[in-house]
Amino acid sequence: MTRTDLRFALLNLLPAMAYAGFILGLQALAAGGRIIPLVAWLAGALGAGLWLLTGVVRWLALRNGWFALAPLALVWRLVVAVVLGGFLLQLAARSVLVLADALGWVGLPAGDAYGPRAMLLYTVQTSLILGLWLALWSGWQLLSQRRQSELARLRAESQRSVLELDALRARLNPHFVFNALNNVRALINEEPARAREAVTRLSNILRHALEHSQRESVAFVEELAVVDDYLAVESLHYEDRLRVHRDIAGAALDAQLPPMLLQLLVENAIRHGIATVPGGGDLGVSAWRHDDRLMIEVSNPGRLDASAGGHGVGLAYLRTRLAREPGNRFELQQNGPRVLARLEIAQ
Repeated sequence: MTRTDLRFALLNLLPAMAYAGFILGLQALAAGGRIIPLVAWLAGALGAGLWLLTGVVRWLALRNGWFALAPLALVWRLVVAVVLGGFLLQLAARSVLVLADALGWVGLPAGDAYGPRAMLLYTVQTSLILGLWLALWSGWQLLSQRRQSELARLRAESQRSVLELDALRARLNPHFVFNALNNVRALINEEPARAREAVTRLSNILRHALEHSQRESVAFVEELAVVDDYLAVESLHYEDRLRVHRDIAGAALDAQLPPMLLQLLVENAIRHGIATVPGGGDLGVSAWRHDDRLMIEVSNPGRLDASAGGHGVGLAYLRTRLAREPGNRFELQQNGPRVLARLEIAQ
């Protein structure tokens, strides 16, 4: 038994004791303050039965997820539980008393105090007590679940904000920006036209990263334009060490994907592949449509164990964005002398 179950069991004694006290109070008023043993025994039994019954209803509600249902479905189940529970409790009490009377253990009043009319009255009485208690408990349960849902939503939003902030920082990698600015500075006097082009491309990358942070998806052709800008800026630093091979199917251009994912894969391929291999190497970027999925592959020379260590923030962001839609997949695997990153994005 959990602490919550124990707390409910103890708190549940209150309505049971109140119900037993209510029965004894009515009997005492009718009998001039005298407590009849039979009624005292009956009040105790009904109070215990009410305690057990509310526990059973609580178990059924939590086990079957009643509070996740629509309001009408929840109310309908609670009403049935109240009416049926009140009837079964009084039926059990009547059966025990009739049996005890037949055995001579107690003496029921003449006329059968548990006839149909009395049963109906007692059932309504018990159902009212049971319904009041379950209404209070259900209201508290709904408020508690709403509070927990709100806390979970806030935690998720907080985690998402942290990941997106980290991912934005990863996109705006300081080393990339510093290298780009230094390369532009070196070109200003010697090749001003290339310097102006590099500044334009760097501006496009920064604007795209900032503007697309809150978008859920962008067209693949937009992502490809950013990657082209990124590769053009990186080529100033790596020169002939960076050789790009593209194989982009026309049908993939209008596909949708979360923003900056392709750029993250290309950046990782350069940082943990091209930059670590003497003489650089070939960077492969492929994309095509297969049924209702966008398939993307980015490959680079190197070893997976050497390239996996620095991927934490980028891959965490990537997996978080992909997990928002079912059917998305991401794989990072060794393919001979090359590392292959593969994305499958449902359309």
